Amino acid sequence: MSHAQARVPMQGWVVTFAGTAINLCLGILYAWNVWKKSLVAPRPELAGTVMTGLNEGWSYLTQAEGTWAYSICGFVFALSMIASGRVQDRFGPKPGATGGGLFLATGCILAGVLRSYAGLILGFGVLGGIGMGLAYAATTPAAVKWFGPHQRGLIVGLVVGGYGGAAIYISPLATYLIDQYGISGSFIGLGILFAVVVVIAGQLLSWPAAGYLPPAPPSPSADAGKQARMTQLDWPAPRMLGTVQFYALVFLFFGSAQSGLLVIGNATQMLNDTARTIAFLAANAWILSSYGGLVNAVGRVGTGLYSDRIGRTNAYVVNGMVAALCLLLMPWIMRSGNVYLLFVAVGVAYWQYGGGLALLPAFTADFFGSKNLGFNYGLVFIGWGLAFGVSQVAGYIQDLTGSLDCAFYLSAGLLGSAVIVCQVTGRPIAEGET
Repeated sequence: MSHAQARVPMQGWVVTFAGTAINLCLGILYAWNVWKKSLVAPRPELAGTVMTGLNEGWSYLTQAEGTWAYSICGFVFALSMIASGRVQDRFGPKPGATGGGLFLATGCILAGVLRSYAGLILGFGVLGGIGMGLAYAATTPAAVKWFGPHQRGLIVGLVVGGYGGAAIYISPLATYLIDQYGISGSFIGLGILFAVVVVIAGQLLSWPAAGYLPPAPPSPSADAGKQARMTQLDWPAPRMLGTVQFYALVFLFFGSAQSGLLVIGNATQMLNDTARTIAFLAANAWILSSYGGLVNAVGRVGTGLYSDRIGRTNAYVVNGMVAALCLLLMPWIMRSGNVYLLFVAVGVAYWQYGGGLALLPAFTADFFGSKNLGFNYGLVFIGWGLAFGVSQVAGYIQDLTGSLDCAFYLSAGLLGSAVIVCQVTGRPIAEGET
């Protein structure tokens, strides 16, 4: 097929929503704070003591220990995205999605069976991270190939919105499973569920036939300036690595992600500390996590949609500036006990974080083309994995100072720096390109 389509085939939308369904399972990472609440000792002196009842065999952890499985999972996820992107570019999306579902399920089940800190690190952290990387790398590039650049932000937002939205249902479901069946029962039950959903949805992922051209913008003249800011070439990874723009995108990913991951990893505790006098919220702190998951998902779709209209740079800068301000105010908000302001500030942080995960794949495709997007985006995704280092540092800061105040200030500074880098970064222009 040598000419552009009049409209996207139905298969393109099937691939898009199959990718969303897969990411709704992979997003268990965003509900980690629910498990962290059950695993971390209620008082520092209880760390290391063995639990009783449904959680018999598990031992209480420190704040830093309770963050390690979360951080390792994210870092392994990012590393595995590199190899997974190569697999996706070479063999198509089905093998990665299928293998990813099986790795994630095995990791969750292993963590539940071993009932130990080592089991969390190996099962959830390492195997879970590999599974997420394998499956996640298969979803977005497969969907993007069916759509033109003028729809790229929206489609990426829809696919990755599933990952952000996972906390909406996983947080209350995990809380219920922990209460009824213990920490081990929650991991095992969800592992089985994820294996079924991810493997089945993975079989629906596919590429368009060779020679397929996606629909052109409805009004080419109106999009002429926007198209000029997108690459006219498909850059191979070695050539991409030789550009300053690649390293800028890695830092943009790091700056955007670290602020959101800090809030995501501590959302339950933040609501507990703020809503001290509101018994219902203190007892149901998962509500903030689920609310954040909803905003995270909507932020990915919303940011993707308006980035198609106002440009990726403008969308990143607006999201980042507002979120950095909220991070600076977060310590004051938590001490004030104002739950309404907490929900607003956390909502902004989740929106910005979700928006970044919609913008960076689109930035990568705009700068370096869609042909090698799986591998190229896997390399840019390193920035997301490195961002977990800030969450880990925050755990140590809290163990030392008793609060997250300094962590929020550090995060705001990093996000502000990323905003500046975004403003001065333009796409690379190769020889002979306009």
